[in-house]
Amino acid sequence: MITIVSGLPRSGTSLMMQMLAAGGLSVLSDGERKADTDNPRGYLEWERIKQLPKQPGKVVKVISQLLLSLPEGHEYRVIFMQRPLPEVLKSQDEMLRRRGTFEGNVDSSPIEDAFQRHLMEVNRWLNGKSHVQVLRVHYHRALREPKAAAEAVAEFLQVPLDIEAMTREVDQSLYRNRMK
Repeated sequence: MITIVSGLPRSGTSLMMQMLAAGGLSVLSDGERKADTDNPRGYLEWERIKQLPKQPGKVVKVISQLLLSLPEGHEYRVIFMQRPLPEVLKSQDEMLRRRGTFEGNVDSSPIEDAFQRHLMEVNRWLNGKSHVQVLRVHYHRALREPKAAAEAVAEFLQVPLDIEAMTREVDQSLYRNRMK
């Protein structure tokens, strides 16, 4: 069984990885992307994800675009982070601004439409694979009710986790890109 945290970029995947690490799971991370203003606690990514590990007890982050390419022949448990699309887009825009690559005054509706289509495709894939179990975690719930979110994750994974340590990983001050 391979445990995966996934979702759109800026949907809370790093937060969930931090919670799982604090809870006692071993996370696969290569340390290539260092902590920065956009992710002050780090990204916890593993760039060689296309060479999927067979390491039981480890959890790895896989961006939603790569979920569709996961090889058959494995059992997967996927924790899929969900966040309102307008917040995801706003967070991505802020990240691009900080990096100096944001192109303002661009109609974002084609991007939003593409993300909507992508999410529909990913959800069809997640729901249509017998070798994939999925738990959808809403970003806002993880922030508002971190203990309940941590308990749901522990129950889904069927492993003992340090729920209190997972709860302490949630830092409300890092929820910066809110929609009004």
